[in-house]
Amino acid sequence: MIPFLDLKAINAQYRSELVDACTRVIDSGWYINGSELTSFEQNFADYCGTKHTIGVANGLDALTLTLRAWKLLGKLKKGDEVIVPSNTYIASILAISANELTPILVEPDIDTYNLSPELTAAAVTSKTKAILPVHLYGRLADMPSLLQIAKQHDLLVLEDAAQAHGASLNHQKAGSFGDAAGFSFYPGKNLGALGDAGAITTDDDELAETLKALRNYGSHEKYKNLFQGVNSRLDEIQAAMLNAKLGFLETEIARRREVATMYLQQINNDAIVLPLSATENHVWHVFVVRCERRDDLQKYLADQGIQTLIHYPIPPHKQSAYQQWNQDSYPVSEMIHDQVLSLPIGPTITDEQVAAMIRACNNFS
Repeated sequence: MIPFLDLKAINAQYRSELVDACTRVIDSGWYINGSELTSFEQNFADYCGTKHTIGVANGLDALTLTLRAWKLLGKLKKGDEVIVPSNTYIASILAISANELTPILVEPDIDTYNLSPELTAAAVTSKTKAILPVHLYGRLADMPSLLQIAKQHDLLVLEDAAQAHGASLNHQKAGSFGDAAGFSFYPGKNLGALGDAGAITTDDDELAETLKALRNYGSHEKYKNLFQGVNSRLDEIQAAMLNAKLGFLETEIARRREVATMYLQQINNDAIVLPLSATENHVWHVFVVRCERRDDLQKYLADQGIQTLIHYPIPPHKQSAYQQWNQDSYPVSEMIHDQVLSLPIGPTITDEQVAAMIRACNNFS
């Protein structure tokens, strides 16, 4: 059996470091908002090239709280439009809706699966106040083009970098392009905690201070509440785990790129559409192919002992949560969601497993 992603094997590589991290936290007697969080926030900010990292409970909270902070700071108001890809995971859109903002779905570029700059520019109205580009599957969105649009129209930019830890362009990393960025450290991410965890990166001092209060009941000082906040703190155990794993992230990304290169160079089947090749701007969180007979391909690979996943089977505008959009048409997104299949890729997959994957894909008919 070739697993889609062997989390047990991934974390086993760093067992001693993780055990040491847990032991350190347990022995410290300090479990919330302590030195482990402070250390990770500084280390991740340094890694991303930003002034601030604000740890929160999960990736959805990272996006939601950033938009909420901008409302509190007077940069957004109820009803403002936020442009977001129509083929993203629903969390990107939930964060907008939760703040009583208006999601404006824009189709992606079919070659990259990321937000189309041309369609983004066409979607801007007098009510548009922000763009929420998603670095889907680990590929950096076209940030230079999107930032130019944002500058032209005075729009905020919130990167959804939940799948793109370490992706970069000209040595500038995801999370440092926009006004802020949201990260997820869900266990399956390239930098994964051993539970839920998330973070926001930004260079904006005022935004960072507002977010630190919002995540902690709206409190900047114990028993004093500036805002009607929430409890969304990145706890000491998860911060320590992430700190232990952060130093190995670049090595894991390098292995993912090796595997992706083998797939791109050796899978040769006209029925399978491969993703575009990429260098530094893709960290291959998932390796996504398209196939008109996607379900047949998935069944065939399962019969060969290969586990695959679908990211994602239902587009946001077809979800029951957004019934008002169910009759809308986003043909590119619909095709993507109907055809995509994610192949196994990860830092612990072996060359023999990769070779078996390639043979299986090439033999599919």
